Amino acid sequence: MLVILKRDNEEVNEQAAQFIAGAIRKKPSLTLGLATGNTMVGLYQHLARLHRAGSLDFSQVTTFNLDEYLGLPASHPQSFHRFMRENFFRHVNVPSRNIHIPDGGIRGDYDAYCATYEQAIRAAGGIDLQLLGIGRNGHIGFNEPTSSLERGSKS
Repeated sequence: MLVILKRDNEEVNEQAAQFIAGAIRKKPSLTLGLATGNTMVGLYQHLARLHRAGSLDFSQVTTFNLDEYLGLPASHPQSFHRFMRENFFRHVNVPSRNIHIPDGGIRGDYDAYCATYEQAIRAAGGIDLQLLGIGRNGHIGFNEPTSSLERGSKS
């Protein structure tokens, strides 16, 4: 495992953006797993800056987001669709046909919907690079720890 230490969020975001940019340059048709949340905002800004500068092309990239809030339509101000559009997609050139975000407005057979989403990931060749945020309590990608890190672990 490679661990890279940086002084602050700005340096972390710059390093992560350069890492992702390198992966896209190496494989322009990269399948990128995306996350939402405060951890990602600065990173998405750096990626957008690279794109605007003409040094990063997303035209062949395919994206799959991790999640969406069940019950929120894509147009809802708190949906992850909206978050991604405002913070990333409107600033880069990922084709809309290559953007995949779970549908929070689905009704009915959730297992079938999830299986279809997973099949779309498999059909795209799997996720080449997955972004995950780390929350204040140590959660990674909404996988909450079993207890608060401040209280210590439960016996």
